[in-house]
Amino acid sequence: MPKKGIIERLNAGEVVIGDGGFVFALEKRGYVKAGPWTPEATVTHPEAVRQLHREFLRAGSNVMQTFTFYASDDKLENRGQNLRISGAQINEAACDLAREVANEGDALVAGGVCQTPSYLSCKSETEVKGIFKKQLDVFIKKNVDFMIAEYFEHVEEAEWAVQVLKTSGKPVAASLCIGPEGDMHGVSPGECAVKLVKAGAQIVGVNCHFDPMTCVEAVKLMKAAVEKAGLKAHYMVQPLAFHTPDCSCQGFIDLPEFPFALEPRILTRWDMHKYAREAYKAGIRFIGGCCGFEPYHIRALAEELAPERGFLCQGSEKHGLWGSGLEMHTKPWVRARARRDYWENIRPASGRPKCPSMSTPEGWGVTKGHTELLQHKEATTAQEMQQVLERQKKAKSTA
Repeated sequence: MPKKGIIERLNAGEVVIGDGGFVFALEKRGYVKAGPWTPEATVTHPEAVRQLHREFLRAGSNVMQTFTFYASDDKLENRGQNLRISGAQINEAACDLAREVANEGDALVAGGVCQTPSYLSCKSETEVKGIFKKQLDVFIKKNVDFMIAEYFEHVEEAEWAVQVLKTSGKPVAASLCIGPEGDMHGVSPGECAVKLVKAGAQIVGVNCHFDPMTCVEAVKLMKAAVEKAGLKAHYMVQPLAFHTPDCSCQGFIDLPEFPFALEPRILTRWDMHKYAREAYKAGIRFIGGCCGFEPYHIRALAEELAPERGFLCQGSEKHGLWGSGLEMHTKPWVRARARRDYWENIRPASGRPKCPSMSTPEGWGVTKGHTELLQHKEATTAQEMQQVLERQKKAKSTA
């Protein structure tokens, strides 16, 4: 029997659980280079990518998103990468790995594109759309189940991506990396959503850059605006697994802890239960994660929404809901924690006596149109790095 498609599932009111953040998870495992964040591991270390897909599937994911984040040709060449592996090779390998694992369960394959260095460098609409078209050609060849245009800071570029992806005839989801303040040019979440639906997206929402509750609030604004405009759409949310109460418009990239010291901000699995319930109550039915999300986080979403889904995921077989497995622990004070109300009300300590509760973001307020964001293929020179360091010093002194 063929699997139900993404729109068929959402039309029926089913909960669709997404997967987690591949670039962060694989960087921690030694397969992705922080900075470029490009996915050549699909070719160089397919076993690592396959295993992470499999862990997310076991944790309850219904969607195996191709590991094609930043897999556009311009990004692969950017800042001195000069990879000998072509974009087509990376994209094709990603599709094959996602399909292989999706076939092991009731999961769909989503081909994903994201923002490009070319857009930030003010290349033309035709040039940027041409980059998306190259990735789309691979997705069509590999017959993915639906498309995702994700991680866009500017709604204009996301619209261009949707317009390209919808030519495939397959369902299109569009997800911006914005919070309640809107995109980097000040377009509100509601207006962004309306634009994306009009461009052809059937699913709209946000991913990355902010914590779950912030992202849920942004999607609520999107939903309200789409409904007010008399349009119809489904909604998705795939946030960070980090607390970001101190972030401004650009999100966690501005935090001084990004990307190597974010661990103290990681949400617990119990935070994830709350997130899943809030997203569901908001009318969001495509619920997943982005950077920082590990399989156990996705499992927490699946467990919280098990009553709505009608089953527990395979990854819960040894887990025990709400820590019930702790009833078998040797120490009695640990056995006393084998209950839901204990973990729902826990206030985890950081264990860092001199650690502040929040940081001062370091964003410089630059976006598309600023010379600092003009991208080039050559590696950063010593002179360019000195300019960046001077700019950083100046920004800190005026913070």
